Amino acid sequence: MDRTKPPYRAEHIGSFIRPKRLIEARTAFNKGKLSADDLREIEDEEIRAVIAMQERVGVRVITDGEMRRNNWRDRFFENVDGFAIETIESSFTFTEDSGKQYKAMPVPRVSGKLRRREKLTADDFGFLVKHTRRTAKATLPAPGVVHFMAGDKALAGSPYSNRKMFFDDVTTIYRQEIKDLAALGCRYVQIDDTSLAIICDPKNQELIRRRGEKPDELIDDYICAINESIKDRPTDMVVGVHMCRGNAGKGVASGGYGPVAHKMFNNLAVDAFFMEFDDERSGDFSPLKEVPRDKVIVLGIVSTKRPELEPADEVQRRVEEAARYVDMDRLCLSPQCGFASIFNHARFTPDLEERKLAHVVELADRIWR
Repeated sequence: MDRTKPPYRAEHIGSFIRPKRLIEARTAFNKGKLSADDLREIEDEEIRAVIAMQERVGVRVITDGEMRRNNWRDRFFENVDGFAIETIESSFTFTEDSGKQYKAMPVPRVSGKLRRREKLTADDFGFLVKHTRRTAKATLPAPGVVHFMAGDKALAGSPYSNRKMFFDDVTTIYRQEIKDLAALGCRYVQIDDTSLAIICDPKNQELIRRRGEKPDELIDDYICAINESIKDRPTDMVVGVHMCRGNAGKGVASGGYGPVAHKMFNNLAVDAFFMEFDDERSGDFSPLKEVPRDKVIVLGIVSTKRPELEPADEVQRRVEEAARYVDMDRLCLSPQCGFASIFNHARFTPDLEERKLAHVVELADRIWR
């Protein structure tokens, strides 16, 4: 049986590979060599094209591919006053499949009271919703992401003497954004969170302790921040949280969701969870036993890191394994992450990206008939 409201059986996380002309245009814009109007004209064309691609492969949920963004995360820093030009190094390290390591993106230091100068994604959504009749989904980085990568160190010397004061202003901005999205007719929001999934890794828990913070307190703070951000949403707005350990190689963390499962599934006031399950670093499905009966789980089994199409029998077997913990009617299927978390990064071609997304649709049709 298909689902009549989101999340749908065949889902996706939202970002898509930027075409070469858009990468070149955004690079020129970032260097001050292209006007905002000229960039927007190219973005508009490419968003219409990526909408057409999604409709062509048969998904029922449509995003703008994050075509107007530098990356999945930084819109908050870019559109909110109160951040310095100076940045602070991330506490966490990416590891590629080759073993090469590099630090996750730095974050700007907090220098003043936070105030939303521009909308985070509502204006983007306004364009999207005018160009599709299918369900349009808005994507936002989780409020905890604004703090997590550098921790309390980013607040030193700011007007915020503690995390609670900081998150009071962060979540106020998110409520403003949710209100603006709702006014445009948005009824489907995905919140992209790396913090809870990264905290699952014992090595990262130790990093957090070394910087003077307590992992359990951060879990509570980040869950509270999401709940505060969406507490005024319309009753018919579906909100899902996407859990991610980093969309490159071995990412930033390994290990199952067990350390956060009970609090995450039971305390987050959301409707759905988009869970990364594409390889062994995500652990097994047993933490899903904590999922309440009113929550939907979207299984991120199809990889956006590897070009090969996953064997249908293997994907079906894994979905059926997950159904030991969450009944089939509350399961859906998706890629484990977006196809392009950063505007100029792509692991394969747009044609293969389309084949991957079509594969998700075909697999969902097969599994749920």
